[in-house]
Amino acid sequence: MFEKLKQGLSGVVDRISKSELSEKDLEPILWDLQLQLISNDVAVDVAAKTCEELKERLAGTVLTRFGDKTAPVREALKEAIMAVMATDGLPNLLELVSKRREEGSPYVALFVGINGTGKTTTIAKIAHLLLGNGYSVVLASGDTYRAGAIEQLEEHARRLGVRVVKHRYGADAAAVSFDAVQHAKAQGVDAVLIDTAGRMQTNRNLMDELEKIKRVVQPDLTVIVLDSLIGNDAVDQAETFNKHVGFDAAILTKVDADAKGGSSLSVSFLTGKPIIYVGVGQEYDDLQPFDAHWFSEKILGVT
Repeated sequence: MFEKLKQGLSGVVDRISKSELSEKDLEPILWDLQLQLISNDVAVDVAAKTCEELKERLAGTVLTRFGDKTAPVREALKEAIMAVMATDGLPNLLELVSKRREEGSPYVALFVGINGTGKTTTIAKIAHLLLGNGYSVVLASGDTYRAGAIEQLEEHARRLGVRVVKHRYGADAAAVSFDAVQHAKAQGVDAVLIDTAGRMQTNRNLMDELEKIKRVVQPDLTVIVLDSLIGNDAVDQAETFNKHVGFDAAILTKVDADAKGGSSLSVSFLTGKPIIYVGVGQEYDDLQPFDAHWFSEKILGVT
């Protein structure tokens, strides 16, 4: 995970720790850092901001003559990365569902993203997480276009022991979503997880459809599911969906196979929305919370 980025940053840390930390000494190293980040699929603006944050943190730092000189440099880079990834709030899904249950209403989460990101499997993982914490769940099959989409969600539901609300292929996805919410209200179900179609993000009809679902069901949380392996394309998808539909948080899939880590660093900064979970495998338990502290320690080895 993030091996290429980790190696590149390790080299930069070593170079900085051997420098005098003057602006003249740092300038070429920070330029190399920016290139390292960009080559690992970090967006250009994000790479520049990371270097700027690091430069500010290194200003006035004095490295000890003896001992580990890399530790303070690594810590400064860690803080710079965390600052770039900082967002206004990190929603705690379990707490939000609990609060809504106390209010006597189902918590409604809408999942968006293009086909191939692992959106349906991610929804199943979220359902598994909620079930494991004592919450009841119903799934809504809002992808009424892709062949096999309904059957795929039904298979996950069978394995998890939950119900799927579905209509026929070609049906109105907003109507499916509405029926799922009404079912949850009538049956006292704690959470509704809505799957959606994922035609290319530039498809205007798709955006109109997602906007309609949001108007009809007014979800408590809209989550975009992104494939971390596609790098800057994931960032482009996030920005497009955020512009046309809007989302509250992101989940990155296939992070266990991501050697670069660029999308992890870029998505939050460019959209202002937090990454809440990452997928690290195909099993239902292969979902873990994500935050800037976890990411920075992963790529820097800071303990």
